[in-house]
Amino acid sequence: MQVHSCTSSRPGGGPGHSASPPHSAKTLTVDLHCHTLIPAVEALVAHTPQKTAEPDILLKTMGAASVAHNNAIMLPQCFPKLTQLVQRLNDMDAMGVDIQVVSPSPTQYYYWAEPDLAQEIVRLQNEALAELCAQHPKRLAGLGTVSLQHPDLAAEQLRTAVTKLGLRGIQISTSINGRELSDPSLAPVWRVLEELQALCFIHPFGSSLGARANAYYLVNTIGQPLETTIALSHLIFSGVLDRHPGLKILAAHGGGYLPTYIGRSDRAYAVRPEAAVHTQCAPSAHLKRIWYDTVVYDPMSLRHLIDRVGMHQIVLGSDYPFDMGCYNVHELVAQTPGLTEEERAAVLGRNAAALIGWPLAE
Repeated sequence: MQVHSCTSSRPGGGPGHSASPPHSAKTLTVDLHCHTLIPAVEALVAHTPQKTAEPDILLKTMGAASVAHNNAIMLPQCFPKLTQLVQRLNDMDAMGVDIQVVSPSPTQYYYWAEPDLAQEIVRLQNEALAELCAQHPKRLAGLGTVSLQHPDLAAEQLRTAVTKLGLRGIQISTSINGRELSDPSLAPVWRVLEELQALCFIHPFGSSLGARANAYYLVNTIGQPLETTIALSHLIFSGVLDRHPGLKILAAHGGGYLPTYIGRSDRAYAVRPEAAVHTQCAPSAHLKRIWYDTVVYDPMSLRHLIDRVGMHQIVLGSDYPFDMGCYNVHELVAQTPGLTEEERAAVLGRNAAALIGWPLAE
């Protein structure tokens, strides 16, 4: 069987560019991992000490070669796609995507902001996302952001995003200024997410590996999947998922490494008393309550993820428009072994539509 590389196709050009095969008009295709960037937020934070310190921090955590490539090539190519609606719609058509569920660029989390600035950052982002989606409500839905560094404020922002702005949930990072997602201070956010049945998309930004990952783009290549692995492990072992059985969590990049090696987590739960204090079931059982995108790049990896967590927990994702994205989404699903036509339709769009409450045409 041919091994397929999703990154061989990049929307808008690049080496090896080719469009995905035309999709069937009867097969709804929903991309749940797509980003936008809000220029007004960049203008707002441009002169803060934290923003002006960002280039030096990136040099230390990412390495000079990766910073140079991003500044010279990747970011200039991505910026029009992140900010221009016509470009986005054209790329969706080229990829055979009917609906994008758009979330902020993770570069705009800005969890360092104090309450007043944080409130304005989130207001600008979420209102801009809602306005973007309102321009094409049949093709775009949105996931907002919240100030997780201020949990009570974040809970209010979440409620506003969903009930007043019509967003389908929020995107959050894998940790907040050194605090894990299992930190008790975040309980108000989990409660409101569960109450509203809103989606929580966990998407990392950067890596806690420090200098060990500041070469060869390791900060993203292995660092970000590791951050997701750690974050999900904290949610599982801390009992957050036990206390909030109605949470709807989507893990970026196929859930990182956790689904691949979940047997070791189950072993710890079985033999280590400290690993079983807060949770009432094995980690592998919790995995089947989480949703995962298809940003895993090859059909065998997607097949393994499906076998591990179940067909109905898989949703399509591209990571549009970044260069680490997976853009030949129809080809990836078509080449995944053992899928029926009904299962392909579920992965391409029906699972995502159910997850965000998008009505399906009869």
